[in-house]
Amino acid sequence: VQLQASGGGLVQAGGSLRLSCAASERTFSYYVVGWFRQAPGKERYFVAAISRSGGSTFYADSVEGRFTISRDHAKNTVHLQMNSLKAEDTAVYYCAADRDLTRTGLRRGEANEYHYWGQGTQVTVSS
Repeated sequence: VQLQASGGGLVQAGGSLRLSCAASERTFSYYVVGWFRQAPGKERYFVAAISRSGGSTFYADSVEGRFTISRDHAKNTVHLQMNSLKAEDTAVYYCAADRDLTRTGLRRGEANEYHYWGQGTQVTVSS
């Protein structure tokens, strides 16, 4: 599956952005999807993940209550709604997908367990 991330941009602290991850296949519903972010000079960190059905979601502690992950099966798209953005949210955001990852794996939030990756979209939050 090919993934296309979009929706990044420049926003002031306290503002909102919605990222989208569009898939090339109609079988996207067979994949779990995660969002990760990477700031300059830092490792790639887990942000959020969603199960195949969309019924289970997982978040990093740093974004819990501010970010919401959701999926639209009809449009083969996963969204990441980001509210109350902070300067420390500044990073390149990547979406990733995998067909075999279990719920336990989703909870772990390990980047190396996802086989398919989008190209990344830059999010910059000015303070």
